[in-house]
Amino acid sequence: MSKLKERTLIILKPDALHRGLVGEILSRFERKGIRPVGMKMIKMTDLLLDEHYAQHKGKHFLPRLKDFMKLLPVVLVVLEGLEVARVVRAMCGPTDGKNAPPGTIRGDFGMSISNNIIHSSEDLESAKKEIGIFFKTDELFNYERADLQFYYAEDEREN
Repeated sequence: MSKLKERTLIILKPDALHRGLVGEILSRFERKGIRPVGMKMIKMTDLLLDEHYAQHKGKHFLPRLKDFMKLLPVVLVVLEGLEVARVVRAMCGPTDGKNAPPGTIRGDFGMSISNNIIHSSEDLESAKKEIGIFFKTDELFNYERADLQFYYAEDEREN
């Protein structure tokens, strides 16, 4: 697989939706040269949240997090690009919005460790698992942006 075809998952949480930040956040990724290849809005269920947050089972914060994630619908987006999981996590900033630097999504819009605007997959392995929870193969699309040459050098586009 070309490194330009690496994929990751973001979840725009209920606070992003409620505060009208969905378009602003998505435009940051698109302006960076990262393209959405799948997107939908859903209402989270306990079943989906238990599967998604399986690694946090039994932790004290999980019930509160699950309640928060069920407040409003969330927007699920699969993003594609070069080193996309690493780049997207850097753009999101640290989990605790109070400690996130300005210029990051959480640094610009967040003040909470729980209500922190966005989830992003930790790495490509986690992304593959998480994408599989929320998306069917036929819900993901392949396309090229006409301006790709202005985001990536020729040798980066060919790898």
